[in-house]
Amino acid sequence: MKVLAFGASNSKNSINQKLALYVAHQIPSATITTLDLNNFEMPIFSVDKEIPGKHQPLAEAFLQAIAEVDLLVISLAEHNGSYSAAFKNILDWSSRINGKLFQQKPVLLLATSPGARGGASVLEAAKVRFPFLGADIKAVFSLPEFNKNFDSEKGIINEELKTQLFKSFDLLK
Repeated sequence: MKVLAFGASNSKNSINQKLALYVAHQIPSATITTLDLNNFEMPIFSVDKEIPGKHQPLAEAFLQAIAEVDLLVISLAEHNGSYSAAFKNILDWSSRINGKLFQQKPVLLLATSPGARGGASVLEAAKVRFPFLGADIKAVFSLPEFNKNFDSEKGIINEELKTQLFKSFDLLK
């Protein structure tokens, strides 16, 4: 199974990137491609910045990366209860090319944060919005208190949360 994994943040030390990569590596028989949002930085979307008949090459590359895999593992950074501006901008540009930008791919939707809610607000927003963008959300997982529940060498160290995550893999079939 080909998996595309990324944290929906442009932070160079993104905890969501760490979570997405860890989770992707736990999926049995996965061939993993990672994506760094910093490689998809575009001008802030505006119809005034669109060039008629031309698409943003980086948005095309983002869509191509999705097209080439069987499963998306996306961990959402929560900025004021919603997506990071960097991720929202990529969605905006990409949706001008393909309104179903997730291309009906199965999605394992994740979020984490240093706080106790673990990105719950952004997960709720994505669960509502992503299906309109062509996401087939198979499972959702939130890791609260990242610094307490995640170790850079061991991954998720809270056994109850780890069990919950691994149970979500059954929904990917």
